[in-house]
Amino acid sequence: MKKLILAAAALLACRLSGFAQESHVILISIDGLRPEFYKDPSWNMVHLRQGMETGAYADGVDGVFPTVTYPSHTTMISGVKPLKHGVYYNTPAEPNGVTGKWLWNYSTIKVPTLFSQAKEKGLKTASVFWPVSVGGPATYNIPEYWYLPKEKGQERVMGKALQENANPPGLYEELEQYATGKMDELDFNGDYLGMDENFARMSCYLIRKYKPSLLAVHLVTVDHFEHEQGRDGDKVRAAIAGVDRAIKSIREAVQKAGIADKTTFIITGDHGFVDIHASLTPNALLAKAGLYDPQKPENWKAYFHPSGGAAFLQLKDKNDKHTKEKVLQLLKGLPAAQQQTFIIKTREELDAVGADATAAFALAAKPGYTFNGAATGEFIRAAKGGTHGFFPDFKEIQTGFVAFGKGIKKGVVIRQMGLVDIAPLISKLLQLDLPAGDGVLLEGLLK
Repeated sequence: MKKLILAAAALLACRLSGFAQESHVILISIDGLRPEFYKDPSWNMVHLRQGMETGAYADGVDGVFPTVTYPSHTTMISGVKPLKHGVYYNTPAEPNGVTGKWLWNYSTIKVPTLFSQAKEKGLKTASVFWPVSVGGPATYNIPEYWYLPKEKGQERVMGKALQENANPPGLYEELEQYATGKMDELDFNGDYLGMDENFARMSCYLIRKYKPSLLAVHLVTVDHFEHEQGRDGDKVRAAIAGVDRAIKSIREAVQKAGIADKTTFIITGDHGFVDIHASLTPNALLAKAGLYDPQKPENWKAYFHPSGGAAFLQLKDKNDKHTKEKVLQLLKGLPAAQQQTFIIKTREELDAVGADATAAFALAAKPGYTFNGAATGEFIRAAKGGTHGFFPDFKEIQTGFVAFGKGIKKGVVIRQMGLVDIAPLISKLLQLDLPAGDGVLLEGLLK
């Protein structure tokens, strides 16, 4: 009898384990997603709205500071803010001269993520053009990465970079053969909606072929055209229709794979967008004061690292209180009208919002303004289009969130949540036991 009970218990444990592994989460990040794209039918996200009607959505999602792509995506999969996960910006602060490098490598992340936890559990995962993923733990990985041009004026090289850094080796060629067809550099040009189409095709193939427990894909053209045209424009609307079609294709792939009843869809973004009309040049102030020399950058004492609607002061000597105070006086010496274009965020405020641990303080632009890295010219100059990076305390910079499928309650509306809340939800759905972070589990979403 005892043997029978033990056998039954073992069978039950096996079935429970199998149930956990039979859960799937598809995480789709639409770069620059704003809540009105799915709340307002005039944006024509028909397929996303169809899914939303069966599940839940948020009126707005608060981001991290700065509200830019790489810190935001790392927060999505870790549940903590940049201060803890270590990905502070898209690009590293480079006072000695900007190289064009981005924070591509997964090794930059200082904390566990959904991907590392899934690997520990023995679950298959897939990552398609996800930021900060080069060398990451995803089972099937097409990282976001490109080779820098060897000489000025040349184009960056993305196709070869993806091919040579895909995991496992040969995955890129497999996707070309069975999902996308042969690709060249124009297929990775954000001026064309085909870039997102190809990432969607890759995702569809990986779902049908390998049925990963977690697949995360990053779609980018909406952001590209919001930078060009601002919050609205014909290209922005075309890109929205394109990513909506991509969502439908991925849903159909889940159905074709036979895992629709076991799959949860989470569609979110990294930041909102703000129309801009002017650009601020704080490094020009430093250059005039002898604190930064663009001709001899190695002699720098202070440097503002721009990140869209934010700029972070880096000191060569982190304990140089004299230089920090001098920079503050330079800012306070600006004409009153120019001082009204930004807000100084103290180190204490940066700690509270979970921003870059190395910055002495930061400047947060008022809506309509952005920062640039130039060290010459006027403090304010004309700009156009749209940007992000702003301090996450107003509606326009919020991103969106829609969830439906397995385990998601129908009809729930979350009035306000944070990017930090996404990882706990996925961890719960896949039973990953991700360590507690800065977010909370939104229990009201779950059946």
